[in-house]
Amino acid sequence: MSCGVIYYWEIALGTLSLIFALDARFNAYRAPGNPNFKTLYIRRRSQLLRENSKFKDIETIKKYINIRSQLLQRRYGVQDNISISSSSSRHRSSSKASLAIEESITINSKKKNDMTISENYAFSGVHHIFDQHTEQVSIVKFANNDRSKLCCASHDGTVSICDVTASPPRVAFVLEGHTKAVTGCDWSASNDLLVTCGADGAMILWDVNRRRQLRAVQDQLQAPLLCCVFQPVNNNMVIAGNARGMVEVLNVSTGIYPRGGSSILGGRVTSIACESSGRMFWAANDKGVIISYRMSGAGGALSKLRRCCVGGAVSCLSWSPWLARHPALLVSAADDSLYLFRISDREGSLSLKKRFDIAHRHHGVQSTFCPIMSFRRGVCVVSGSEDACVYFLDIEGHAEQPVVNKLQGHAHPVLGVSFSYDESLLATSDVSGLVIIWRRS
Repeated sequence: MSCGVIYYWEIALGTLSLIFALDARFNAYRAPGNPNFKTLYIRRRSQLLRENSKFKDIETIKKYINIRSQLLQRRYGVQDNISISSSSSRHRSSSKASLAIEESITINSKKKNDMTISENYAFSGVHHIFDQHTEQVSIVKFANNDRSKLCCASHDGTVSICDVTASPPRVAFVLEGHTKAVTGCDWSASNDLLVTCGADGAMILWDVNRRRQLRAVQDQLQAPLLCCVFQPVNNNMVIAGNARGMVEVLNVSTGIYPRGGSSILGGRVTSIACESSGRMFWAANDKGVIISYRMSGAGGALSKLRRCCVGGAVSCLSWSPWLARHPALLVSAADDSLYLFRISDREGSLSLKKRFDIAHRHHGVQSTFCPIMSFRRGVCVVSGSEDACVYFLDIEGHAEQPVVNKLQGHAHPVLGVSFSYDESLLATSDVSGLVIIWRRS
């Protein structure tokens, strides 16, 4: 196949993605009292587009997008004033669905460091939709330095591993071992191991390559487990939090909780985030309390350091070195807030830098730093939201207008968000169990 044919084929696929993005844009207005219908509709549209992916008449597709955009605007009485390939400026664009393909190519031909932050986080459409889970997918997580593997943890008690870069993308396999909702997951540094925890109180270590369970350990207090992470440097250690307020360290190689490796935080421990050395981490609960901890060398003993409080239950913590200048902690809290804290000393003290409005009251909304932060005119974070949208916020830009992009495709509150290491793909999940893979321009 010649380079010209391959290029033309890629453009055709991009235009089909624009059709789906247009449908996703208007899905918020479709059957407002029936969210299940919205999900079924968007799944069926995705299926039809995949079945007709061989249609490559670009001019016809562009005309179809333009006409369909006008019909949808008339049908729902709203102006489609957000470009479906994302705005190329901080202000909302007046572009319609007939966005010229040539314009997208021109943007892509720019050098990355010449782009605005909005152009850097422009998305060309939906790469794939996974709907293998029957209940909410609370967490999605790409493997480390590998954009092909995506882990999806669901309240249906299963964990699916998806091959996102296959053609077409597929569910590689499903891990079954939990008897209740799976509430947390994390990849080991080499991606050969996966740890999961669940409401059944079990922490399970999986061999990803052999697709089998290596070890299952029950919580010390027989309580539901709500979060778990590998210690970044020593993957023999896993840090977890349970529903009775305990932060605990488990040696997954031996299945033993080490002496001094437990601490009472209170409430329900909902999230844990480690800094890269693994010597310090933060744990948060449903009372809005965040505490920094120090972990001793190989023993796993814990020491409490500093305490901070926010206005609502914390559902997600995310740490970033932020170019090694200002280490920071991103906090999703159920008081309609996304907090950005600066880590101000070696004991993990937190000082509030910014707060952003995000619809978040009832569900475990997640957020994360975008992985690549160099050569940009700003620094972005991405967050789910209970208004069924995915938000990109510039945390160094103007406080009065932080949103640089908004993705609309879910019909239910968006919970999980995860970027691939190279930022080429974004995975988002929602309360219905739908997982959408978005492709960057």
